[in-house]
Formats: sequence, C-alpha cells, structure tokens
Amino acid sequence: MMPNTTLQSQREQSSVYLDIEQSVKETTFETSGVLFISCAGGPSYLETQVRGILESQPGLTFKIWSGEEPGSLFVLLPGQSLDAVHFQGLLLKQRLQEIVADFDPRMTLASFQGQEELTQQVLIKMEDSVNHQASGEIHIFSKDDIQTSRSRILIVEGDATVREFLEIRLQMQGYETTVADNGLSALELIESWKPDLVLTELNLYGIDGLPYIHHIQRLDVDEVPKIVVLTEQRVEQTISLCFQNGVDDYITKPFSPVELDARIRRCIH
Repeated sequence: MMPNTTLQSQREQSSVYLDIEQSVKETTFETSGVLFISCAGGPSYLETQVRGILESQPGLTFKIWSGEEPGSLFVLLPGQSLDAVHFQGLLLKQRLQEIVADFDPRMTLASFQGQEELTQQVLIKMEDSVNHQASGEIHIFSKDDIQTSRSRILIVEGDATVREFLEIRLQMQGYETTVADNGLSALELIESWKPDLVLTELNLYGIDGLPYIHHIQRLDVDEVPKIVVLTEQRVEQTISLCFQNGVDDYITKPFSPVELDARIRRCIH
C-alpha cells in the first residue's frame, strides 16, 4: 500500500509554490520572510493595493503571488527578520483597512533562517493554517508548525467514512498520511513506512485490542511510533491497560476534531 498523498502532491505541483521555492533559492539572502494574506471575497484589486503599500517603503525588496484561493496572496520578503515581517503584516492590515471597506483579513507570517527550511510543503501548511484562525487574526508560523508539516501519521480505521474524514482532516493540518483498514496491514506499514504516530481504532479485523498494541511495541523499527487510540471502547479497564502498555493518548468516539488536532500535536511535539 502506498501513502495516500495525492491531494498534497497535486498542490505541490502548483506553479505558485514552485515559483516561491525557486525564488528563495535564487536570492542571496539566507533569511527569508513570508507573509500569507487570506481575505475570502476580497476585492480584485487587493494585490495592487498590497504592492502599492510595500513599494512606498524605501529599500524594501519583495515579490507577490496570488494564492490557490481567490482573495489570497503570498508575499516574499528576502532578508527580513521575524520582527520585520510582523511589522509589515501589521502595517498592511492597518493600511488596507483604511482603503478597503469591511476588509477583515487573516494572516500567517514567518521568517526562515535557511533556504532549505522554506519548502513547498511548508508553504502549503502556512496557507492551510489560516483556515483555523479567526478573521482579523495574525498568526506567527512557528518551528512547531514546520515540524508538524513534516510528521507522518498512519490512520488505522475500519470504517471507510471515518477513515476518509481523518485523512482529509490531518492532511489539512499539514501531516503526511497513509491509511490501513485492519491491524495486520497496519503492522506492515509501520515497518515499511515508519510513521511518527499511529492513530488507531482498537476494534480491527485480523488482530485488535491489547495484542495489537503489544505487536506495535515489539516491531523491529528504529523508533516505535507514538500511539493514539481513537475508539468507541469506553471501558475504564481497557483505557487503563492501554496506557500501561505504552499508548500515548486515548480518545473516545464521538470526538471533537479540534480536540483531536490539539492532542495529536501534543503527542508529536
């Protein structure tokens, strides 16, 4: 079974992300600031206004691209520190709100200390991160966010609907994912694909429950992945035994997607 990363791969082939990554490689600066602006239903002249505001600042070098969604922009600021990028974000927000009626953007910004840090995958994660922000918010994209975008999660779930939801949800969070619908396939994938975390049901075909958890712990891998159980089983003894046998977290269904995001992030970091 191959990792199901079709959506991620298609987005990485977009000329926007490729162009930005190439521009960073061509710059003479090691440090690169990036600002992503999202304004659903924003005016068609948004890019013109942003360009004008940035051009009014003497000596500022920048490049602008339209994002994947209408009303979104990427701004590359070569040589700019995080404080400088944050200042530009605040300035743009203030000036645009003076110019554009009811302008209420969401922004994500970061400064990368090495050219190798700013990849297409990281740019996709920056763009996706605004989906979880309140309007008008400016989010500082951190090293934890970068680590998240590189982490691998194996989803083990027998219910196809739940499995698909989890896969889409976690890909939106920037994780690389693959799936298994039974315990035996999951054990094979852990050995071959080497995930950082296994998000798994306990009620599985082939091998399930505590024997399945024991097999994960005894696999011949360099590092045993974190294990998060997501299950309908609510028996207190089962929960206690799972933690005693190396499970990192235990979540019962039905579950809150926001809480799931937070608990997975905590386990990985």
